[in-house]
Amino acid sequence: MSDLNANGTAPGAEQGDGPKEAREAGRKRAPRAPGALGRIVRHEGRVLHAHVLWMTRRRNGVGAGHRAFGYAKGQAAIVYGVAFACLVETVGISYLLRDLPVLHGVMLVLDVYTLLMVLGLQATAVTRPHVLSATELRVRKGAAVDLRIPFTEITAVRRGLRTSPERPPGELVLDVGALTNVTLELATPLTHTTLLGRTESFSVLHLYAQDPDALVGEVRAAVAATG
Repeated sequence: MSDLNANGTAPGAEQGDGPKEAREAGRKRAPRAPGALGRIVRHEGRVLHAHVLWMTRRRNGVGAGHRAFGYAKGQAAIVYGVAFACLVETVGISYLLRDLPVLHGVMLVLDVYTLLMVLGLQATAVTRPHVLSATELRVRKGAAVDLRIPFTEITAVRRGLRTSPERPPGELVLDVGALTNVTLELATPLTHTTLLGRTESFSVLHLYAQDPDALVGEVRAAVAATG
């Protein structure tokens, strides 16, 4: 009878050895895609960073030779209105909890952070505009959406003001104040992953720009040049 180790393997064999392919697969296993919590944490990090860019009058992703197209003015009144309401609430809660220092401190931190997030909606919109480069249109909506669309994928671009109560399948709506004014049609569907991880496929994109005529004209010229 042949000798066996206590674990039932032959002498000299290493415990846990398996097929080479299994070991290689374990070493080369791709990292998991970030979950919803990870995406939310990174999103809030981008919002906080946008405050720094906003205060220093800088913009994200706008380099030399690029042209930026803003959209922040379309939501400014709503954001500032909500921020004012949050500020009033913060003052009121602080007054009501003035005799409860621990609870007052906790609520003050939460209220200030909420105010930063609300103002961050405007900060990210100002510092992360749509960007036209030599090869693509970068379409953004705050810190939540950042799409790079090559000019070779754009088959049509037009201006048209529309409200966005409905979101038909195959269409992505990036509205500002429930309005869009530019529509892009694409040659092949693209995908977009939402903040909570849902993947959407679209071949028509509706977006908002403060100067839609200029954006449509620039994109048409760029598409014609690449065609």
